[in-house]
Amino acid sequence: MPGHDIIVVGASAGGVEALSYLVKNLPPDLNAAVMIVLHVPSHGTSVLPHILTRAGKLPASHAKDGEVIQLRRIYIAPPNYHLLVKPGHIHLARGPRENGHRPAIDPLFRTAARAYGRRVVAVVLTGVLDDGTAGLKAVKMRNGVAVVQNPEDAMYAGMPRSAIENVNDIDHILPLSDIPDILVSIANTQVEGEEDPVPEEIEVESDLVELDMNVLNSEQRPGKPSTFGCPDCGGTLWDLSDGNLLRFKCRTGHAYSAETLLAKQSDALEDALWVALRALEEKASLSRRMAERMRDRNQLLSAQRLEEEVQDSQKRAGVIRDVLLKGNTTTADGNNSKAPEEEEPTNVS
Repeated sequence: MPGHDIIVVGASAGGVEALSYLVKNLPPDLNAAVMIVLHVPSHGTSVLPHILTRAGKLPASHAKDGEVIQLRRIYIAPPNYHLLVKPGHIHLARGPRENGHRPAIDPLFRTAARAYGRRVVAVVLTGVLDDGTAGLKAVKMRNGVAVVQNPEDAMYAGMPRSAIENVNDIDHILPLSDIPDILVSIANTQVEGEEDPVPEEIEVESDLVELDMNVLNSEQRPGKPSTFGCPDCGGTLWDLSDGNLLRFKCRTGHAYSAETLLAKQSDALEDALWVALRALEEKASLSRRMAERMRDRNQLLSAQRLEEEVQDSQKRAGVIRDVLLKGNTTTADGNNSKAPEEEEPTNVS
């Protein structure tokens, strides 16, 4: 009978420090494979494998598509790819962003729950907003184990707090210092009970992140159309809310929880205000030049009308400028080294 040998971890802002501590305190004979998503820029270089290999006793590397899952190894989502779990191996996909991220935490948690059910241990660490909450809920739907860093202990409390507020029956809420020991204990505990069938919503959402054409073309999908548009593609968002957890997903798979959607809408509003400010400044500048030409031609009434338009445009631009300067902004976070010698690898089937 297998143990809880699939550990999936999600972190965002403050995550490098938290992950370094976590892997530093995991033993080299850990009876589990560890998969990690840290929010990183899509177009950049991640040195997290190097950092974690140096920090701990387990070899860490960026996951490769089709790579066989082995115990006592750490697999890290590379930039611009979702890290997905299949039975026995890893799959990388450049599917739609979830909560504004690729890699995102929810697809990792969801696909691990789909493939391994009760064997999964999902860990939510420090981060802003609420990525990881929906994925953690999927893990609990499949009777996996949920571990969340205590928000009071986290460098950024948003992600842990969202998980605690929206996911029922979280198994462990702990300070970071206690999480390594509980993971070792859980990994050494055999899984009990029979697996239940995979819920349809987990199946559908897992397939959407891979842009499965059967799902994309299907008119039968979870949820109902909402009144909101997708910030990424402009399509209708479908309301997938369940209990206290508000979630939305568009036809092509872009997904948002409530806090992330609100942050995206705030960004869109700011973009619109900058466009409006630019348009008003350009209108004032053009009206001023035209008024000067009218005065040179002694067309005084036309010049006066254009000068009034200059003042009106500048007044409106001033209002928008004040809003931009005083408005609140939402802050979001958004080379393998040689691995130490290890025992003969044990594959996870």
